[in-house]
Amino acid sequence: MRRGFVGLAIAVLAIGAFTGGLAWLLETPKPPPGAGRAERLYYGLCVSCHGVDGRGSRHATLFLIRPGDLTKTTAPDQYVLDIIKHGGAPIGRPGMPAFGSALSDEDIKLLVEHVRTLSSKR
Repeated sequence: MRRGFVGLAIAVLAIGAFTGGLAWLLETPKPPPGAGRAERLYYGLCVSCHGVDGRGSRHATLFLIRPGDLTKTTAPDQYVLDIIKHGGAPIGRPGMPAFGSALSDEDIKLLVEHVRTLSSKR
């Protein structure tokens, strides 16, 4: 009877440690106080894959996804706008989701402008 209780206690502790570790790994950072709309959108939709600095995050690595390094993009604004709006599937990058149904064109333009600021923060 006692061995069963000890085994159960160890299993519960192991599961707790595992889920606590995952929660720590997958925690999404919050935007800084006073952040503008573009930065709040970026933190809400993009940080989990592209990271705060735009170079990629541990979330993406954990799930074997390699998002583009936004600090090095030289693509035209229209290309960045299209990939945010329509996702990557139409151009062979299926990991990038489409946000056109969730964001207005104005919000997408704000995101494009924010992405451009990431290369200057290197």
